Amino acid sequence: MRRIALLMVVVLMSLLTAGCGTLRGLERGGEPWVRTNGPRPANDSESLLMYFDYVHKLSAAELEKEHETVLQLSARSYSNFTRVRYAMLISVPGTAYSDDTRALEALEPLLKNQNAALHAIAFIVGAQIQEHRRAQGMQQKLEALKSLEKNLIERDQGGATRQR
Repeated sequence: MRRIALLMVVVLMSLLTAGCGTLRGLERGGEPWVRTNGPRPANDSESLLMYFDYVHKLSAAELEKEHETVLQLSARSYSNFTRVRYAMLISVPGTAYSDDTRALEALEPLLKNQNAALHAIAFIVGAQIQEHRRAQGMQQKLEALKSLEKNLIERDQGGATRQR
Protein backbone atom coordinates (compact mmCIF):
# COMPACT_ATOMS: atom_id res chain seq x y z
CA MET A 1 0.00 0.00 0.00
CA ARG A 2 2.82 2.38 0.88
CA ARG A 3 4.57 1.52 -2.38
CA ILE A 4 1.46 2.41 -4.37
CA ALA A 5 1.14 5.72 -2.51
CA LEU A 6 4.83 6.45 -3.08
CA LEU A 7 4.49 5.52 -6.74
CA MET A 8 1.44 7.82 -7.06
CA VAL A 9 3.42 10.70 -5.50
CA VAL A 10 6.31 10.13 -7.91
CA VAL A 11 3.96 10.00 -10.91
CA LEU A 12 2.13 13.12 -9.75
CA MET A 13 5.41 15.01 -9.23
CA SER A 14 6.56 13.94 -12.70
CA LEU A 15 3.35 15.22 -14.25
CA LEU A 16 3.62 18.52 -12.39
CA THR A 17 7.23 18.92 -13.46
CA ALA A 18 6.34 18.16 -17.07
CA GLY A 19 3.50 20.68 -16.89
CA CYS A 20 5.83 23.39 -15.59
CA GLY A 21 8.22 22.66 -18.45
CA THR A 22 5.37 23.09 -20.92
CA LEU A 23 4.38 26.39 -19.34
CA ARG A 24 7.98 27.61 -19.48
CA GLY A 25 8.01 26.72 -23.17
CA LEU A 26 4.85 28.74 -23.73
CA GLU A 27 6.33 31.73 -21.89
CA ARG A 28 9.30 31.64 -24.24
CA GLY A 29 7.05 31.71 -27.27
CA GLY A 30 6.38 27.97 -27.57
CA GLU A 31 10.01 27.07 -28.16
CA PRO A 32 11.19 24.77 -29.53
CA TRP A 33 8.92 24.50 -32.52
CA VAL A 34 7.54 20.99 -32.92
CA ARG A 35 5.23 19.82 -35.66
CA THR A 36 2.13 18.12 -34.33
CA ASN A 37 2.69 14.35 -34.30
CA GLY A 38 6.22 14.92 -35.61
CA PRO A 39 9.57 13.87 -34.19
CA ARG A 40 10.89 15.76 -31.18
CA PRO A 41 13.88 17.94 -32.04
CA ALA A 42 17.03 17.45 -29.99
CA ASN A 43 17.70 21.20 -29.69
CA ASP A 44 16.65 24.62 -30.99
CA SER A 45 18.83 24.32 -34.10
CA GLU A 46 17.22 21.05 -35.11
CA SER A 47 13.80 22.51 -34.33
CA LEU A 48 14.47 25.47 -36.64
CA LEU A 49 15.70 23.20 -39.44
CA MET A 50 12.48 21.21 -39.13
CA TYR A 51 10.52 24.47 -39.18
CA PHE A 52 12.33 25.62 -42.34
CA ASP A 53 11.33 22.40 -44.08
CA TYR A 54 7.77 22.75 -42.78
CA VAL A 55 7.13 26.33 -43.97
CA HIS A 56 8.50 25.65 -47.43
CA LYS A 57 5.84 22.97 -47.91
CA LEU A 58 2.82 25.04 -46.80
CA SER A 59 0.11 26.29 -49.13
CA ALA A 60 -0.50 30.03 -49.45
CA ALA A 61 -3.44 29.89 -47.00
CA GLU A 62 -1.44 27.87 -44.47
CA LEU A 63 1.48 30.28 -44.80
CA GLU A 64 -0.85 33.18 -44.05
CA LYS A 65 -2.04 31.46 -40.85
CA GLU A 66 1.53 30.66 -39.86
CA HIS A 67 2.51 34.29 -40.47
CA GLU A 68 -0.20 35.45 -38.05
CA THR A 69 0.94 32.91 -35.46
CA VAL A 70 4.57 33.99 -35.67
CA LEU A 71 3.62 37.68 -35.49
CA GLN A 72 1.70 37.00 -32.28
CA LEU A 73 4.62 35.06 -30.81
CA SER A 74 7.01 37.83 -31.78
CA ALA A 75 4.86 40.40 -30.02
CA ARG A 76 5.00 38.36 -26.80
CA SER A 77 8.64 37.29 -26.89
CA TYR A 78 11.24 38.27 -29.43
CA SER A 79 13.87 35.71 -28.45
CA ASN A 80 16.69 34.61 -30.74
CA PHE A 81 14.68 31.51 -31.59
CA THR A 82 11.69 33.64 -32.57
CA ARG A 83 13.95 35.98 -34.60
CA VAL A 84 15.21 33.09 -36.72
CA ARG A 85 11.73 31.59 -37.06
CA TYR A 86 10.34 34.97 -38.18
CA ALA A 87 13.19 35.48 -40.65
CA MET A 88 12.63 32.02 -42.12
CA LEU A 89 8.95 32.70 -42.58
CA ILE A 90 9.20 36.15 -44.18
CA SER A 91 11.95 34.99 -46.52
CA VAL A 92 9.70 32.42 -48.22
CA PRO A 93 9.54 33.69 -51.82
CA GLY A 94 6.28 34.51 -53.51
CA THR A 95 4.26 35.42 -50.42
CA ALA A 96 2.49 38.73 -49.83
CA TYR A 97 4.62 39.41 -46.74
CA SER A 98 7.96 38.22 -48.13
CA ASP A 99 10.57 40.77 -47.09
CA ASP A 100 14.23 39.83 -47.35
CA THR A 101 15.37 43.15 -45.88
CA ARG A 102 13.29 42.71 -42.70
CA ALA A 103 14.39 39.08 -42.47
CA LEU A 104 18.05 40.09 -42.53
CA GLU A 105 17.36 42.83 -39.97
CA ALA A 106 15.80 40.23 -37.68
CA LEU A 107 18.89 38.03 -38.02
CA GLU A 108 21.42 40.85 -37.64
CA PRO A 109 22.05 40.53 -33.87
CA LEU A 110 22.71 36.82 -34.26
CA LEU A 111 24.88 37.30 -37.33
CA LYS A 112 27.04 39.82 -35.46
CA ASN A 113 27.47 37.58 -32.40
CA GLN A 114 29.45 34.50 -33.38
CA ASN A 115 29.04 33.14 -29.85
CA ALA A 116 25.24 33.18 -30.01
CA ALA A 117 23.69 29.75 -29.67
CA LEU A 118 21.79 30.09 -32.97
CA HIS A 119 24.51 31.94 -34.90
CA ALA A 120 25.12 29.03 -37.32
CA ILE A 121 21.43 28.68 -38.19
CA ALA A 122 21.09 32.46 -38.57
CA PHE A 123 24.13 32.43 -40.86
CA ILE A 124 22.62 29.71 -43.05
CA VAL A 125 19.28 31.51 -43.30
CA GLY A 126 21.04 34.81 -44.00
CA ALA A 127 23.16 33.19 -46.73
CA GLN A 128 20.03 31.66 -48.28
CA ILE A 129 18.35 35.08 -48.28
CA GLN A 130 21.40 36.74 -49.84
CA GLU A 131 21.56 34.04 -52.52
CA HIS A 132 17.87 34.56 -53.28
CA ARG A 133 18.45 38.31 -53.61
CA ARG A 134 21.42 37.72 -55.91
CA ALA A 135 19.40 35.35 -58.09
CA GLN A 136 16.59 37.92 -58.32
CA GLY A 137 19.09 40.58 -59.34
CA MET A 138 20.52 38.32 -62.02
CA GLN A 139 17.01 37.52 -63.29
CA GLN A 140 16.22 41.24 -63.54
CA LYS A 141 19.45 41.86 -65.47
CA LEU A 142 18.65 38.98 -67.80
CA GLU A 143 15.16 40.35 -68.44
CA ALA A 144 16.63 43.80 -69.14
CA LEU A 145 19.10 42.30 -71.63
CA LYS A 146 16.31 40.37 -73.33
CA SER A 147 14.26 43.55 -73.61
CA LEU A 148 17.22 45.47 -75.00
CA GLU A 149 17.92 42.72 -77.53
CA LYS A 150 14.27 42.66 -78.58
CA ASN A 151 14.26 46.45 -79.02
CA LEU A 152 17.44 46.31 -81.10
CA ILE A 153 16.03 43.56 -83.32
CA GLU A 154 12.77 45.49 -83.80
CA ARG A 155 14.71 48.66 -84.59
CA ASP A 156 16.91 46.86 -87.13
CA GLN A 157 13.90 45.20 -88.75
CA GLY A 158 12.05 48.52 -88.89
CA GLY A 159 15.07 50.21 -90.48
CA ALA A 160 15.47 47.44 -93.03
CA THR A 161 11.80 47.76 -94.02
CA ARG A 162 12.16 51.52 -94.57
CA GLN A 163 15.22 51.11 -96.80
CA ARG A 164 13.43 48.84 -99.28
